[in-house]
This record gives sequence, C-alpha cells and structure tokens, in this order.
Amino acid sequence: MSHTSFVEEEAVSTRKTPMTHETGVKDTTGTTLAGFRPAEDLVPSKTAEDMIIPGVEDVVEESVGGHKPHGSDPVSDQTMILNMGPQHPSTHGVLRLVIEVEKTCEAKFYQQVVPLTDRIDYLCPMTNNTAYALAVEKLLQLEIPERAQYLRVLFNELTRIQSHLVWLGTHAMDIGALTVFLYCFREREELLRIFEAVSGQRMMTSYVRVGGVSLEPPADLYGKIRAFLKSFPSKIEEYEGLLQNNPIWISRLKGVGYISAADAVALGVTGPPLRASGVDFDVRRDMPYSGYEKFKFNVPVSNDGDVWARYILRMQEMRESVSICLQALDGLPEGRITADAPKIILPDREQMKTQMESLIHHFKIVTEGFQVPAGEVTSSVEAPHGMMNYYVVSDGTAKPYRVHMRNADYSNLQALETMCKGKLIADVVAIIGSIDIVLGAIDR
Repeated sequence: MSHTSFVEEEAVSTRKTPMTHETGVKDTTGTTLAGFRPAEDLVPSKTAEDMIIPGVEDVVEESVGGHKPHGSDPVSDQTMILNMGPQHPSTHGVLRLVIEVEKTCEAKFYQQVVPLTDRIDYLCPMTNNTAYALAVEKLLQLEIPERAQYLRVLFNELTRIQSHLVWLGTHAMDIGALTVFLYCFREREELLRIFEAVSGQRMMTSYVRVGGVSLEPPADLYGKIRAFLKSFPSKIEEYEGLLQNNPIWISRLKGVGYISAADAVALGVTGPPLRASGVDFDVRRDMPYSGYEKFKFNVPVSNDGDVWARYILRMQEMRESVSICLQALDGLPEGRITADAPKIILPDREQMKTQMESLIHHFKIVTEGFQVPAGEVTSSVEAPHGMMNYYVVSDGTAKPYRVHMRNADYSNLQALETMCKGKLIADVVAIIGSIDIVLGAIDR
C-alpha cells in the first residue's frame, strides 16, 4: 500500500504561525485524496501545556468529519486510517505515524495484482498466486492446460514443505531446540534454490499466473526436485529423532493449548489447527482445484487438539506432500503451460520477436490490460497455514472492482485466547508457535 497522507506526532512546539499544507492531491488514478495535515490541526487545545496528542479515533473523526455518507465519497471509500511504527530498532523513543492508505489491487490491471499476492503470506507465495489466479480464471472461464495444473500442484506442495520447515524450525527454537532450526533451514535452502531456478526469485516468485504458469521449468530441474524428494523423508526422521523422545519437548507440548472441534469451527480455524482438533476437512480433497482430484494422498487428523497434535500433524503433512510431488512428476503430461487465450496471456517471447500479431497482443496486454467479464467469484485453496479465500468482483474493465483476501492466519489467531486459558505464560510461547502465523498476513 502507498500512503497518501500522514500525521507525525512530535515534541510540543511553541510555534505560533500555523503550518501550511497541500490539499487536493491527485493519485495515479486521478482520485482526489486528502492533503498533508500537521498535528496542530487535529487537536482543539490552544496552549502547549494542555495539548493532547490525538489517537487514531480522533484522526479518523477529523479526516472524515466533512465527508459525505459512506458509499458516495471517493476519498472515504478508497482510503483507510492506520497506525504505523516504530518500524526500526534504532528509533530511540516512540515515533508514531497515523497514515491514510489507499488500496492498490483496484488501481492495477488484473495481471499486476499477482506480485501483491506473493506478499500476503510471504512463506507461501505460489499458493497465494494460485488462489488469486483461480478466481480471475473463473470470471474469464479459462480452460487451464493439464500440464500447467500439474506444475501448480507440484510447486504448491513444495511451497507447503518450505512453509512447514520454517514453522518447525522457529517453533523448536521458541522451545529451546536451536539445532532443529539450523537443520530445517538447511533443507529450506534447497527448496528456495529450486524456486529461484523456476521463477528467478527465491521467495516472491509470482510464478503462478492467470491462465497457467509463467515459465517452463528448466529441463534439469526435475532431477533436482526428485533428488530432494528422495532424501527429504530421512530429514524428517532426523528432526523427529531430535524431538520426539525429548522429555522437555514432550512436556512443553503435550496437553498444552487445547481447543475442541466445536470451538475451532466456531472461531473460524482452518488448516492444521482445525484438523488437529478432529475436524477432517482439507480443501484439496473436499473442494479440489488444479487437478488435486487426480492425486492420492491422506489427510492427517488428530482428536487431541493440543500443541503436540498440531506438531505431529504437520510432520505427517510434509510426508504426504512428498508423495503428491512424486505423483505430479511421474504423471506430468506434455502440452502447453498457459491457456490458449492470446488476448489475455502474454505471448511466447520468441513469437513476439518474429510475429507481428504476437507483438501487438503483448503491447496491448502490458499497456491496457485485458477486460474481464462483469461478475463476482470466490476461490479457495488449502494453503500451508489453512484455508485461503479470494473474493474478486469485476465491473467489466481491465482493473478489478474489488479484491478481498481471507487468509487463515487472521482467523486462526482468534483461537489463541481459548487455547491459553488456564495455562502458564511459558505455554503461550508454545501455543503461538503451534498456530503458525505470519504477521504480515494479519497486519495487512
């Protein structure tokens, strides 16, 4: 998000001359936004002695006080007031900013939104790409080639392993097991190199695109993936050898952070925490997408509902992901990696250099985007942290009218209070780790 105005709280000043500030600022879409306002404008106090530093509520009231009712004013409809900071460890003292931010998805072409989805949950960019692409493809009624679907499944499951490795390493380190952290990041590094080879990026891959995937993997990459999948089960056993019979690990996890199936459902919990409480639900199996119905895999479920159950369940999920990846490699069909839609999908670069029609399509897609039929759709995927939903509304133009993401991290965190009741402060550390959240997905 890019900020359009801000209020910085600073030391009280005895300055008598009012500050001037700009109004009527235009953003890139031509919308008039609120101008910069000094802190003095936001408080009714006249003297330095009784000046009251405003809170967010005061800023919001002042900002929208003169606006029209919701739904009829472009400024209040398109911006949001948020707290920010302190954002740097070397900020001595408290620097607090109140910023007015503008949403970005609705200001971009459909294909330009893909890099934003990478950053919702930075540990599973390809899963986020897939969720968004599925929604837009529903609106466009695109038929995705089978090869592209298999590649999506392959890299979504590698992403799941990568995300679970970060969870296990950091969760173990929270409890005091530093060695496991180092081992997990050793294997994660191999996966990041695979992602870099296929997309050019280690983390923010933007690999899954509307209509398929962006690039055909290098020919030698499949062998590297098979080598990783062959050795990885022994690595899981290595992690378990360090933890499974460790009395400290057992005492810190077993019987801690319990949540019942009923409470988990009521609080909107999804993913591993939900299945660890006995609810047998997995989007890949129960609401299949990208060809998951063609794959055979088990969905680990536990009725224990504690931190230990969530640990055991994710370890099993990594083994199942290995199985799915091997099936994807073995069954990978030949064919295109993008849909046959030249007015939507960027043409092959070699064709663009030799065919005038391809060059024209490339120019128009990049500069004007592609129009999407009016309508509204939702899509759901089984992300590493739980169920990821996208809601996309089209008004028939080349830019989305509305994009809303519901990620598992935000809803799963709601269960923290229920899990922590009656427990020790030290248990809270273990419980938070067992939920497996990325604060970027929550803070957005």
